[in-house]
Amino acid sequence: MVPDFKSTVGLPQDAEGPVFAAPWEAAAFAMAVKLCEDGHFTWPEWVACYSAEIAEHEAEAHPGETIHYYEIWQEALESMLAQKGLIDLHQLDHRHEHLRDHPPHHDHAAKREPVAIA
Repeated sequence: MVPDFKSTVGLPQDAEGPVFAAPWEAAAFAMAVKLCEDGHFTWPEWVACYSAEIAEHEAEAHPGETIHYYEIWQEALESMLAQKGLIDLHQLDHRHEHLRDHPPHHDHAAKREPVAIA
């Protein structure tokens, strides 16, 4: 059976259901918390960056358009890391384009023969 990586099984839940809609959201949240704990930025710096990204998206949104806050969280995290010199946004954009144009193949067939015998 192929694992369902989009499943929310194992994600934190509150009374209304999963706190995160997908595993990547939990990972993005955890990365921001860990980077802050490790001293790469302060939580007030993070709040200011994230709030600015939200305000920008809300100003550009059309009436009734859904705003996906964890997508904004990810964008804010990338922006914060670039401001701190921890990532290069041009390299990140290039990597995004590469993955978009050359998606990884996740369907691997099981092989019963060994690749090599030593």
